[in-house]
This record gives sequence, structure tokens and C-alpha cells, in this order.
Amino acid sequence: MSETLRHDTPTKPVHLAVYDTYADWETGHTTAHLTQRGHRVRTVGLAAEQPVTTMGGVRIQPDLALADLRPEDSSLLILTGASLWDTGEDLAPFAAKAREFLAAGVPVAAICGATAGLAREGLLDGRAHTSAASVYLAHQPGYAGAEHYVEADAVTDGDLITAGPTEPVAFAREVFARLDVYKPDVLDAWYRLFHDSDASAYPVLMAAAESGDA
Repeated sequence: MSETLRHDTPTKPVHLAVYDTYADWETGHTTAHLTQRGHRVRTVGLAAEQPVTTMGGVRIQPDLALADLRPEDSSLLILTGASLWDTGEDLAPFAAKAREFLAAGVPVAAICGATAGLAREGLLDGRAHTSAASVYLAHQPGYAGAEHYVEADAVTDGDLITAGPTEPVAFAREVFARLDVYKPDVLDAWYRLFHDSDASAYPVLMAAAESGDA
């Protein structure tokens, strides 16, 4: 589906964290449609010169190293799920970077296992959030945010977006809303089409694309 770009697209890129065992499917909707809407997506790894291999066996060469990423140079940091979130602290630097972003007022979007990393970093203790299940986060060392856990597909609390592993479309919806990618009625139609396979949403998207009023 071709889409008309908005004229007020931010000049700062969206940064997608990539690491070994990264869950390919969890951010596909998010990055594909952000790109279609004129946003630049840049990948961030622990080391720019070190390729990573996703859970699907795809090799990715990061655009830049995590240490070189500054919140003021970004419009959003996306943290996706990965087996490594559950097997040690190899990805802890990404959670620490999320702390920097939130402290600077720059949004962070975390899905699946990345929410566990944020829980261990203490970033969910005072913010509404969700994940795979409340019991999943309850087992994370240092997590004290159980009272703020929400049973929902995806949750936005200020600059923090969280979602469970089965909700890549809801995750994308929250990112689009936070970055003002679509007008509310068009975003609703986008979600109904891609999440619910609601054919009645398609004409709404097509009309918005043709008029440039998305």
C-alpha cells in the first residue's frame, strides 16, 4: 500500500536496538510503516563493527555503536525481545541507555523480553506498563512495579511504551500514536486492518493516502 508522507516528519531518526537473538517479527510493522511515513530508522548495536544474528538467522550490521547514541540525536529508542534478555545481563547496557533516554524526555518502546531488562533496571517501578505476563516480570531481580502492571495489549505511560510478545501490531500502534505518525481516525483504521483484518478499514486508509490527509 503506497502512503503519502507527512510534511512534518521529524529530522531525528528512530533508533532500533539490534543484538544476537533479536526477535525479527516483533518490530516489523513498526519499522516498515515508520519508514513508509518518512521516518529514518537506524540500527544500534553494542559495537558498530560487529554484525548480529537475529532469531530468524538474519545478519544485521549495526549503523552505530550504543556508546555513541545520544538521546538528543534520536526521536525514539526501540528495544525488541531476544533470548539474551532471559539468559544473563549481556543486554543490560541497552536498558541503561533506555534510562538515559527517559531521563532526557525521549521516548522508549520496549516489547517482550526487553520489558524484563527495563524491569531489572528499575524503569517500570513507577510507570504503567505491560509485558508477556505479570508473573514474568515478578521473577525479575529488583522489580518493584507490580502495582503498575496493566493487563493490556500495549501500554503507553508518558515516554514509555511497553507490549507483550504476541502484540507487534498493538506495539506499532502505540509508537505511531506517540510520534504522531497518523491522525487518530487513520491510526484506528490502520490497527483495525492489520490487527483485526477488518476490510472496512481499507477504504479509510486509501482515502487518507490519496488525499495526503493521513
